[in-house]
Amino acid sequence: MNFPQELKYTKDHEWVKIDGDVATIGITEFAAGELGDIVYVEVETIGESIETGEVFGTVEAVKTVSDLFMPLSGEILELNSELEANPELVNESPYGEGWMIKIRISGDLPDDLLTAEEYGELVGN
Repeated sequence: MNFPQELKYTKDHEWVKIDGDVATIGITEFAAGELGDIVYVEVETIGESIETGEVFGTVEAVKTVSDLFMPLSGEILELNSELEANPELVNESPYGEGWMIKIRISGDLPDDLLTAEEYGELVGN
């Protein structure tokens, strides 16, 4: 499995790409594989400030619905509008076209974000 080195990861299987005070967030290739074919991504928290660990949306797969957890505190700026018509992008390109949200980071980064190596160990890769 692929876990890009430049990203940070959570134990809840989200990834974070930090660029200044903006972070892009999605779910990992491992999570997408475990969920199966993703059919819908729901985020109704645009414009809201959400704390680390809180739910910012859900992802629906053929078999299950799973909550999406904020890996760091911030205001949700944008939802990937491509996912409305093409939710399968999360399966096809979890670290690229399948990103989910962009946020403006508020506060310090949490201490429990994982490196690619640490995340790989967590999922047994």
